[in-house]
Amino acid sequence: MSDDTVRLSTVGQVLRRRWRALLILVVVGAGVGAGASLVLSPGYETTASVLLQGPRQADELLTQAQVATSSVVLDRAGAALGLRETGTDLQKKVSASVAQGNVVAITADGDSPQHAQQLADQVANEFVKYSTQLLANSADTSAQLAQEQREALRQQVAQTNQRILDLSRSVQDGQTVEGVQVRTELQGLRTSLEQAMNNLNAADAATGAGNMVVMGPSEKPTSPAAPTLTQLAGGGAILFFLIGVLGYLFGSRTDRRLRSETEIGSALGAPVLASVDVPESGEPEPAAGVRGVLRRITGSDKPWNLPEVPVSADDASREVRYRRVFARLGADRDGVLRLLVLVAAGDGAAKQAAEQFAKVARAERVRVQLTVTEIVVAAGVQPTVPDGTDGVLVVLSLGTRSAWELVAVAEACADAGHEVLGAVLTRQVRVTGKPRREPAAAGPPQVPVDRDVMAGSP
Repeated sequence: MSDDTVRLSTVGQVLRRRWRALLILVVVGAGVGAGASLVLSPGYETTASVLLQGPRQADELLTQAQVATSSVVLDRAGAALGLRETGTDLQKKVSASVAQGNVVAITADGDSPQHAQQLADQVANEFVKYSTQLLANSADTSAQLAQEQREALRQQVAQTNQRILDLSRSVQDGQTVEGVQVRTELQGLRTSLEQAMNNLNAADAATGAGNMVVMGPSEKPTSPAAPTLTQLAGGGAILFFLIGVLGYLFGSRTDRRLRSETEIGSALGAPVLASVDVPESGEPEPAAGVRGVLRRITGSDKPWNLPEVPVSADDASREVRYRRVFARLGADRDGVLRLLVLVAAGDGAAKQAAEQFAKVARAERVRVQLTVTEIVVAAGVQPTVPDGTDGVLVVLSLGTRSAWELVAVAEACADAGHEVLGAVLTRQVRVTGKPRREPAAAGPPQVPVDRDVMAGSP
């Protein structure tokens, strides 16, 4: 089986066994996305364009774009539209950028197409008015300087023209040395004249550089601008779904608890004798609290990454499995087998199975002296095993212990002089109906049993 097939199978397991939790994550993600739309969704959006006539520098255009979104311009626009928002508030809805061709694009957002269009047009008009007032306030000084520059340039042009005329009259023969000198001087004068004319044209252009015009009204938007509420809600749902799936896969990847019978037997140094079912009641334990109830509702109280195994049809079928364990241990032979059953503290399913072993041993009168003992099995803790028995039977829930924890149990048994005869794996199953004592009828059993195991990692 290829790696891609294994990955798809693992993802399919997550979807099949965690669909309720993933569905809740999708709903929560959609709600978060819808809530984020109140902040991130611009609503309706439109753009008004203002043309700045005359040659402009790049820095000057950027400055004008900043002026368009200044608090003064936005305050005037808000007052003209009768809005209760200040210019600082409107800065969140209005932006300006520089487009090609000396155009300042003013973009406005609104909760309706009409509001967005009105705001964009009003800001563009107020921007033009405010810029014109700024130029008018400094018009006297700038106009005087421009006038002096133009007058000086005109005098320079007149003097150059007169000098060219005088030199032309004085030239007689272009082949003499004097004639060559005169032509050279005329060429220099022409260059000076061209430079003066260029400066004069630039001064005239600068005089009319302050002209601005609004390039028509903005377009009325027909649909909300991205990202919309639907897009954000869908994106949030997909994001939370992927986070949930990846979280389950990552948790399974980093979980070191054993789920294979072969691995468990190797860690204990003994064979796995059987796998038994432990039915649980349909009601959650009182000590579980709200968290336990939520885990049960979402299905997170059942491990999703344990292998599926056949489930007993009824109580009688389960007792057969317990009796077979005694048979494999040699309990039906001559003599009495003194057996120590080890159960990890806190492993409820294993404890129920151990009690059932004791019950079956008493009911069947097998030649076994059974002692059930709970031991503390945890990382960094050395278990303590009592003395006085012939062998040890380890009962544990599938997928609850790591390899090092099981190795520690085996070492503790060896330290106490015991031989680990085998292990029994338990898994809790949820029986939806009343437990059946009598054997099931012939044919395929139709028992309402949840095949997901309760022990192990969520």
